[in-house]
Amino acid sequence: MTVHLVGAGPGDPDLLTLRAANLLGRADVVVHDRLIDQRVIELAPPWTELVNVGKQPGAPGNAQSAINDILIDRGRRFDCVVRLKGGDPFVFGRGGEEALELRAAGIDVAEVPGITSSIAAPAAAGIPVTMRGISSGFTVVTAHTDPHHDPTLDWSALARSGTTLVILMGAARKVQIAARLLNGGLPADTPVAVVHAATTSQEQTQRTTLAQLPATEVVNPSTIIVGAVAAQSVFDPVPAPNPTITSEFTRGAAAR
Repeated sequence: MTVHLVGAGPGDPDLLTLRAANLLGRADVVVHDRLIDQRVIELAPPWTELVNVGKQPGAPGNAQSAINDILIDRGRRFDCVVRLKGGDPFVFGRGGEEALELRAAGIDVAEVPGITSSIAAPAAAGIPVTMRGISSGFTVVTAHTDPHHDPTLDWSALARSGTTLVILMGAARKVQIAARLLNGGLPADTPVAVVHAATTSQEQTQRTTLAQLPATEVVNPSTIIVGAVAAQSVFDPVPAPNPTITSEFTRGAAAR
């Protein structure tokens, strides 16, 4: 009996890993987040129990403790439980917390990495997060908590780092983000890109500056890229197709 913490990737079902698809194809239970593409969920067999534990921004949702209880309950009763998360389970997905709770309950846990939007969103917009002569590194942070009250983030240090900054879950915190980075010393004309719904048919990219970020419409789910690379576009972005899941296995699974 194992609970598999599975990353579903950034949105496009074609970016699902083969291991994730195989596990979905034999799952007894799938406990999934809100933004998972329905075509990915439908890779599970018809008899699979589907449990939606997604959280709507600004609305009450399942507390993490309740999700943990669901995972422990199903993990004790079924051979193959898939905990399906957007992106990668260990990149702001609370996968680490869930793994510890499951281990404490005596349940085996495995992690299946997924493509994180912190890399996929910039790439979809033609923005390399590192580029010789422009950026030698990148930092990924979440703005889910208010930057004014989050003791774990030193925004001034981030502003001084000289590397690309990728901010997830920042739509509701754009004003605070801009203020803290400007106060930390980043120039007002620092390039910023906002990628909405990366790798899906709703994908949109806006180019702006740090000073103009508060006036820029940022809608969830969006990834904010700050730094010189945000002005780059190494190709003309092609609109995301209406994806089909292309592997032989997943076509067969979808047909079941």
